[in-house]
Amino acid sequence: MTDNLRRLSAEGVAIWLDDLSRARLDSGNLAELVRDKEIVGVTTNPAIFQKAISGKDDYNAQLRDLAVREVTVEEAVRMITVQDVRRACDVLKPVYVASNHVDGRVSIEVDPRLAHKTEPTVAEARQLWWLVDRRNLFIKIPATKAGLPAISQAISEGISVNVTLIFSLERYKAVMDAYLTGLERAKEAGLNLAEVESVASFFVSRVDTEIDGRLDKLGTDEAKALRGKAGLANARLAFEAYEEVVASDRWKALAAAGANPQRPLWASTGVKDPAYKDTLYVDELVVAGTVNTMPEATLEAVADHGDIHGDAVRGTYDAARADLAALEQLGVSYDEVVQLLEDEGVEKFETSWNELLDSVQKELQRLRP
Repeated sequence: MTDNLRRLSAEGVAIWLDDLSRARLDSGNLAELVRDKEIVGVTTNPAIFQKAISGKDDYNAQLRDLAVREVTVEEAVRMITVQDVRRACDVLKPVYVASNHVDGRVSIEVDPRLAHKTEPTVAEARQLWWLVDRRNLFIKIPATKAGLPAISQAISEGISVNVTLIFSLERYKAVMDAYLTGLERAKEAGLNLAEVESVASFFVSRVDTEIDGRLDKLGTDEAKALRGKAGLANARLAFEAYEEVVASDRWKALAAAGANPQRPLWASTGVKDPAYKDTLYVDELVVAGTVNTMPEATLEAVADHGDIHGDAVRGTYDAARADLAALEQLGVSYDEVVQLLEDEGVEKFETSWNELLDSVQKELQRLRP
């Protein structure tokens, strides 16, 4: 069952798990996935931690200690999530070493309530970098307008960043510019650019979910023919934009100084519509030099019946542009959709974070002597 995963890795796609919990760590499951399922990285987000912690006994011992110390709920949540991420970094360290520091990465996100505040985002990025204290960490910063200068600042200080919640091509180009700006500042400050890494998380399935809903309302044959095409088209054009950047003189100067490329990462790759093959956003986004972060169900589906058939991205750009143009002709506004998805993405993570705070607060009150 792992032949497809090996094939995907051989095509130059780094397979990361989009999940983490203390149960995975305590049971050795994460180490097993690294050993047996080609997993070379882990991503987390507020929703993942909310699901992992809420109503689980795995965290009781630490929660009891935090309750005795009478810490704030915000500090309790950070201590819990940092511990999980630090342990995951240690599990992935052999991969980090073997890949010459490219993979073996684990991501932790800044407080999503700071998504529209630049300076607090930078301050928390520094704090999380210090707290976890592992070189194979990524700090996740959202690609909001306020997040862009925070990305540059973090990179300029040598903090490796996973830029999250990217939906639009325009914003993705701004993210790449922010990364290069940060590298240029780091170079001026005398930092070793080879020690700084970054990925840019471009979301896929949510684009189809939103646009397909609008197409279904139209109900025409033309609309039906475009279902399930927007997410792939958007991602493929993002890779085209990435290729343009790495071909630029600006990037070449940084690469000559030891800088690492900011790899595109395909996020939100779990298929939401049962009408589509459950490995769609893996099979059709195979291209060397990218990351695909998958929930475990998608990972198992790819292992069982994925169709890895070589590069599925290069050579598709004209068709991708045509698909997006056809949507506009039907009155489906790309700009409106991607802005809505960014707003909803931030809001969903804020909601998950607040739910996590609420559930941890209840546990602290229950366990406090």
